[in-house]
Amino acid sequence: MIRAYKFLLRPTKGQAAALTDMLRDHCTLYNGALQERRDAYRHSTKTNIKYGDQSAQLKEIRAFDPERQGRWSFSSQQATLRRLDKAFQAFFRRVRTGQTPGYPRFKGAGHFDTVTFPKDGDGCRWDSTPHDRQTRVRLQGVGHVRVHQHRPVQGRVKTISVKRAGTRWYVVLSCDEVPAEPLPPTGAVVGIDMGVAHFLTTSDGEHVANSRFLQAMSDELAEAQRHLATFPKRTRQRTKRHRAAARRVAKLHGRIRRQRADFHHKTARALITDHDVIAHERLNTAGMTKSPAPRPDPEQPGGFLPNGAAAKAGLNRSILDAGWAQFLGILANKAGSAGRLVIPVDARSTSRTCPECGHVAKENRITQAKFQCTACGFAANADHVGATNVLNRAGLVLCDVA
Repeated sequence: MIRAYKFLLRPTKGQAAALTDMLRDHCTLYNGALQERRDAYRHSTKTNIKYGDQSAQLKEIRAFDPERQGRWSFSSQQATLRRLDKAFQAFFRRVRTGQTPGYPRFKGAGHFDTVTFPKDGDGCRWDSTPHDRQTRVRLQGVGHVRVHQHRPVQGRVKTISVKRAGTRWYVVLSCDEVPAEPLPPTGAVVGIDMGVAHFLTTSDGEHVANSRFLQAMSDELAEAQRHLATFPKRTRQRTKRHRAAARRVAKLHGRIRRQRADFHHKTARALITDHDVIAHERLNTAGMTKSPAPRPDPEQPGGFLPNGAAAKAGLNRSILDAGWAQFLGILANKAGSAGRLVIPVDARSTSRTCPECGHVAKENRITQAKFQCTACGFAANADHVGATNVLNRAGLVLCDVA
């Protein structure tokens, strides 16, 4: 199986400056390749330039600018050009399918945060020994950078990526041939219902509290954002004070992100340890957090009727703060490694269906927390009912497969 390992880098001051230069120069290469494609399409009878055409120019580019382009790995620069090519392939695919195209855009210095080395030993080398918690990674043009390896790496290292997150640097290893680590069977199955009042509720009636990390730090984050917004546009030229204010906001967002990921990992691990089969709703988080469409006022040209956008914005913020998509992805990855089975089921009407008689009605769910069937009178917690229905639907899926 394939697994990714993410470790914190501990570069020296000089190495951190070199890593920043590496991102900047790869960003310049990305933007230059994008500009070439735009110009060729506009001025050369709509000629399309492919990855192979731009990769063939790398040798000349490195010879022309040895200080900014020639010092970095040739393979990593090819990976940056492939990244642009994938963006164009996705753009044309969306055009063909009638979706919003989203033409590839230029990357700012603060938004290009990853450089990939396609092969271990080509421009980079992972130096590690078993049970070594303080290893190093060698990067061309940077040197041997210390790595805080908090767990052993298994399998064969295929690709190495260097990523910047705020003021921190990380190395991400993509490994294949990673052996599975199956857990002993428990004989237990469970269904889970994702929510906002509770992060999740199991079919056993257990509630896992929603930590609301973004809400908990909203005051501190709002103060930092207000301070960043006080800088007038004419002085936002990366001055020392502006950079410090931006770092403060990025630091707070990074802390929230790490807290949420830690909570997701621990919650998923507890579910995987105690159950052989976990069923959950198949959620379309992007669709659920979409802003409501405007409602034009037929009696007033140019006017609009209330569409509940303010209330929907609060719900969207709560859903995104919970991070359902990230949690379900972590749950699936851990289940695959542990030999557990995760079953996604249709999420429609799980909290409106009576688990006793099967009656489906909007009126069954009286409030956010209370469920009472209008047909048979069955009453229970609404989230518990949803988790029970999820488990029942997973049982039907298993029966169909068998």
